[in-house]
Amino acid sequence: MKLYNTLSRKIEEFVPINPPKVGMYICGPTVYDYAHIGHSRTYINSDVLIRVLRWLGFKVKSVMNITDVGHLTSNADEGEDKMEKKAKTERKNILEIAKFYTDDFWQMEQQLNIIRPDIITPATQYIEAMIELIKKLEKKGFTYKTADGIYFDSSKFPDYGRLARLDIEGLKAGWRVEKRAKKNPTDFALWKLSPPAGGEKRQMEWPSPWGVGFPGWHIECSAMSMKHLGESLDIHTGGVDHIPVHHTNEIAQSEAATGKQFVKYWFHSGFLMVEGEKMSKSLGNFIRLQDLIDQGYEPMSLRYLFLTSHYRTTVNFTWEALKASQEAYRKLKAIVAGWQGEKERTILSEEKLAKLQGLSLKFREAVENDLNLPQALAVVWEMAKSNIPSRDKLELISDWDQILGLDLLKIKKIPEEIIQLIKQREELRKQKKWEEADELRKKIEKKGFKVKDTKTRA
Repeated sequence: MKLYNTLSRKIEEFVPINPPKVGMYICGPTVYDYAHIGHSRTYINSDVLIRVLRWLGFKVKSVMNITDVGHLTSNADEGEDKMEKKAKTERKNILEIAKFYTDDFWQMEQQLNIIRPDIITPATQYIEAMIELIKKLEKKGFTYKTADGIYFDSSKFPDYGRLARLDIEGLKAGWRVEKRAKKNPTDFALWKLSPPAGGEKRQMEWPSPWGVGFPGWHIECSAMSMKHLGESLDIHTGGVDHIPVHHTNEIAQSEAATGKQFVKYWFHSGFLMVEGEKMSKSLGNFIRLQDLIDQGYEPMSLRYLFLTSHYRTTVNFTWEALKASQEAYRKLKAIVAGWQGEKERTILSEEKLAKLQGLSLKFREAVENDLNLPQALAVVWEMAKSNIPSRDKLELISDWDQILGLDLLKIKKIPEEIIQLIKQREELRKQKKWEEADELRKKIEKKGFKVKDTKTRA
C-alpha cells in the first residue's frame, strides 16, 4: 500500500514499525461546541484509512483524544481556555459542557458509520502522564519558566518546523518580545499557571511541581498517544490546519523527550469550503450534520459525497453537490437491493470471470494508491453496470463496502408513510390511472425507496 506522508511530501510505501501491527493516533475534537461537517470529513478520511488497513490484513490499534481542557482561543498560548469560556457563556459546569458536546460528537460519528476508536482518551484523565512528560523535558533542558507557565524552548530542538517547512529565521525577523517573555516566537506552553490569588478562578486546575495550573494543548496529544501506542507511532491523522502549530509542536516535545522519531507517517485531510468560503459561524455557513438531516438528507449521502473527492484535496461543499450525492447513493443502494433477491449461483463464463477478477484488481489498486476512493467508486459503478451475475456483484460489494462504509447491504425498514403511498399507488394502477400512479412512484423514490412492478398489472 502507498500513502502520502506529509513529513516527506511524498507518496511512500506503507511499512509499519512492527508489522502487521499498526498504531494510529487520531486528533480528536475539543468538546466546547458542536462538531460541523468540516470535522466530519476529516474523521471519515481517518475511518477509511483504518478500514483499508484492516481490509489489507493489518491489525490496527486506534486511539483518539477528547480535548476537554487546555485548548486556548489563540494558537499563541493566549486567551481563554475554550472549555472555560463556553462554561461561562452557558453558565454550566465544564463537565456538563464536555459531556453534552462529546455525546453530540459520537452521535455524528455513529450516523456517518465511522468506526469508534479502540481507545478514547479524555485529556482530564491523563494529567499525571502530561506532568511526567514535562518533567522529562525539564530534566533534558528543553524548558524554561515565565510568569504564566512552563515553555518549550524550540531553539534547542534543531529540526523544529520540519513538518510544516517553517521559515524559522523569517519568523524571528518579524517577531517582537512579548510581555510574558517567550524567548523565541515558536516556543509554546507545556503547563500554564492559574491566575494569582485574587484573579479569576478557573473551574479546572491541578497541582504540579511548577504551581497550580493546567496543561498546554500540545502536550496532551503526545502524552496520551505515547501512553497507549509507545514512543513511536505508525500513523498520526488530523486536518491540514494542525500542521504548522499543533502537530509541529507535538513532534518537537515528543522527540526531545524520547530521542526517537515520534510519527512515521503523517496523514492530513484537506479543507472543506462551503459555497467557496471557509466555514465559520460569523459567515453563517457553519453546518452540522443535523442541519442536513433536518432538510431531508441522509447522513450516508454526505459520506458518499466526501468519498467522491480525494482526501488531500480542498472540497467545496454545495447543496447541489449534496443533492446529486444523495440521488447517486440512493440509486446505488436500490441497485444493490435488487441483487439481494438473486439466490442461485451461476457458473461464470471465462469472459465474466476475467471481468470479475479485473474489477477486483482495479478496486484494490485504487484503495492501495493513497486511498484513491473516487477511482474506487468509479469501479463500483463499472461493476454495477457490468453483465456479471447479481450474486457475484453482491459478494463484491459486500467486500468493498467494508472500506466504503456506506451500509449498502443494510435494508431500510419501510416507514408507514411509504407503505400507505404504495397502497394508494396500487389502487391507482387497478383503476388504470397510470400517470397518477407514476407520479406517486416518483414521490416514493424521492424518499429513497425503489418501486419495482411485476409484468402483470391488476
